[in-house]
Amino acid sequence: MRKIISLICFLLPVLAYAAQTQTEPQLLSDAPEQYIVVKGDTLWGISSRFFKDPWKWPSIWGMNKDSIKNPHWIYPGDRVVLNRANGTLSLGEQPATSDQTATSDDTIRLIPQIQSEDNTKNAIPSIPYKDIEPFLSQPLVVADHLLAGAPTLIGLPEGHIFASAGDVVYAQGLNGSEGENWQIYRSGKIFVDPDTHEILGHEAIYLGDLVIRQRGDISTAVVTNARQEINLGDRLVKPAEATAPSYLPRAPDNQISARVISIYGDGTQAGMGSVITLNKGERDGLQIGHVLALSSKGRVVTFEGKELLLPDERYGLVFIFRAFDKVSYALVMQSSQFVQVLDEAKKP
Repeated sequence: MRKIISLICFLLPVLAYAAQTQTEPQLLSDAPEQYIVVKGDTLWGISSRFFKDPWKWPSIWGMNKDSIKNPHWIYPGDRVVLNRANGTLSLGEQPATSDQTATSDDTIRLIPQIQSEDNTKNAIPSIPYKDIEPFLSQPLVVADHLLAGAPTLIGLPEGHIFASAGDVVYAQGLNGSEGENWQIYRSGKIFVDPDTHEILGHEAIYLGDLVIRQRGDISTAVVTNARQEINLGDRLVKPAEATAPSYLPRAPDNQISARVISIYGDGTQAGMGSVITLNKGERDGLQIGHVLALSSKGRVVTFEGKELLLPDERYGLVFIFRAFDKVSYALVMQSSQFVQVLDEAKKP
């Protein structure tokens, strides 16, 4: 009996992972037999060349939890091979290069070469990291009191109506020893839940960076980076440490139905590679790495004098890369139409 119980305990983590990936990804009809990895590829992108559900790449690659923890195992030049028998991808032998010889029977033999460079930094990431990197070290959503009590810019260069990179500015409220590097923010839109009308938070608009040169009741600083015009009254916030997103794309454990409440950058529509804000966060069970399916509300059509509501239409996928208490930020990974405010994001 003890052996049976021990076996069950041993298998529980495996069964739990298998339950998450029990729906087998569907192979594309025109999937190639192999693919050579190039710089700029991602695991999501490579998987999308072979399967309809590329976000399920852990099962597509036949990975277990231990290998998922360290995904830096595929590099430009690697050959990805499709196994049609079990519906998985694997790495094959390196393609032939100039360092090879040909025998009389036309068999190509590769000559092993020693590579001294460290390729870790060239490893293929899960999703396009460059698209979300600017958002990983920014607060994005803050409590109203945080900006209200933050150090404030009170002086600009003489004759200037705004500050830009290289300008000397003056700030009040920097009497502590919090460090010399600061980010500049301005209070932006208020996030309101479209269904419950609850205030979900305040968006902090990132303006740039500055370095403190001299502290005092009024401190002197130099703007080192300006993304937007920097004005009197803008607030200073300590930069947060950038954290990379989870390398395990997965569906939420529970049924989640979120709404798009904002397109980053005051846009009215978003396409693939854009950042959107959802009205659900950590308190609702959303986590970094969760994948949600986008859908638009069904249209109303008239048929034989009656108005009929068509079903909602699924058109894309998003990847959660920042999760706050009440809201989340997501990267649009796939989209066959423009994402609009109030579109729905559900468990796929």
